[in-house]
Amino acid sequence: MSDSEILTKGINRLEWARTHMDVLRQIGKNIKDNGTLDGKTIGMALHVEAKTGILALTLQEAGAKVRLASCNPLSTDDSVALALNEEYGLETYAKKGESRDEYYSNLEAVLALKPQISIDDGGDLIFLLHTKHRDQLPNIIGGNEETTTGIIRLKAMEAEGKLEYPVFAVNNAKMKHLFDNRYGTGQSTFDGVLTATNLTIAGSIFVVAGYGWCGRGIAARAQGMGANVIVTEIDPVKAVEARMDGFRVMPMAEAVKEANIIVSVTGCKDIVTKEHLEHIRDGCILANSGHFDNEICITGLDEMTVAKTRVREHVEEYKLKSGKRVYLLGEGRLVNLAVGQGHPVEIMDMSFAIQAGCAERLVTHREQLEAKVYDVPPEMDDLVARLKLKAMGVTIDSLSDVQKAYLCDWKEGT
Repeated sequence: MSDSEILTKGINRLEWARTHMDVLRQIGKNIKDNGTLDGKTIGMALHVEAKTGILALTLQEAGAKVRLASCNPLSTDDSVALALNEEYGLETYAKKGESRDEYYSNLEAVLALKPQISIDDGGDLIFLLHTKHRDQLPNIIGGNEETTTGIIRLKAMEAEGKLEYPVFAVNNAKMKHLFDNRYGTGQSTFDGVLTATNLTIAGSIFVVAGYGWCGRGIAARAQGMGANVIVTEIDPVKAVEARMDGFRVMPMAEAVKEANIIVSVTGCKDIVTKEHLEHIRDGCILANSGHFDNEICITGLDEMTVAKTRVREHVEEYKLKSGKRVYLLGEGRLVNLAVGQGHPVEIMDMSFAIQAGCAERLVTHREQLEAKVYDVPPEMDDLVARLKLKAMGVTIDSLSDVQKAYLCDWKEGT
C-alpha cells in the first residue's frame, strides 16, 4: 500500500469515527464556545487509533495545543497516526510495533510540549512528570486517567503523599466503566481473538481471569457465543457474582487443565504463571485484555519452550518441553488493540466525552482541586447519558412535582 493510500485509509477511519461520535461532538462544541481550553497545552498518551484521534482533534479544535503518543507499543493504527500528522496537523508520535526506546522517546516528545494537562491510559506521562520531569510539575493544571490499572497506581501515589497534581479517575465514571469496560472490552476482545485465530468460540472451554466490569463483558459474550465459561477470581464477592451469573468458578491452577482459551483481564501481573503453564491443556490459546504485557508470564513460557513459530500474523506457537503446544496472541499485549481495532466507536464516544469534559473541568475548577485522585462529578455522567440518549433517539420519563414531594416527605406513609 502506498503512502497516499495509507493516508486515505487513515482519513476515512477518522471521519467514520467522527460521524458516529455525537456525544463528543456536542461536548467539544460546548468547550469551544466557552473558550476554556484556548491556548492550553495538552499531552496525551492513549491508544493511537481512530476514536482517540477524534478526541485529540476535538480538543485541538476547541483551542488547545495537543500532542499525542501511544500508551502501548502494539496498539497504534499507522494509517491514523499518518493522517493526524499530515492531514490534520496534530503532532502524533506513534507507530505500531515500536521498540521500548522508541516508545519512551515518543512520550518524551509529548512532554517536550510542556503540557498543562496530561491525559493518560496507564499513567506513563504522569509518572514521568513525577520522576524525570519534576521541573514541569509547577506548570501542570491536572490530569485524566483512562483505565483501572492507572488509577490503582495513582491511588498508591496519593496514599504515599507522592501525587503532586489533581487527576480525574475517568475510568470510575459510570458512563465510562459501565459501558467502555463491559460492552467495549466485551466486544473488542473477540474482535482480536477471532481476527487472530479464525477459530470457533462455540463449544470451547473459555476461561476469563478477573470478573470486574471488563471480565463481566467478556464472560457474557463468550457465553452468548456458546462457550462453556470458567471464571477465576481473588475477590470472594465477585466470585459469588460470577457463580450466580451461571459461570463455573475455580482457581487458575485448575482452570488451565481444561481451557481451550484463556483471556486475562485483571490489570495485575502473573495471572498465568510458569507453574500454571506446566499443567496447561495442549493447544490452549492465551490472550491478554487487561493492560500491560505481564498478565501472562512470557518469560516462564520462554523457559519452557523448545521451539517457537509464528503460525499466523498475530499468533505465536510455543512447543513446550512436555510436547504440548501453547498459542500466544498479540505478544501478550492487549489483544483487542494489538490485533483488533479497539472498542466500538459509539462506546468510546461516551468515554472520550468524559475525557474532554474532565479536561475542561480541570481548568474551570483549578483553584478548588487539590493534589489527589478525584471521581468524575455525577452531573457529568448525567450530561453524557442525556446526550447519548438524544443521539440514540430515546426519551425517558421524569418525576412529577407530586413524585418529587413524595420522595422528600419522610412523614408521609404508604
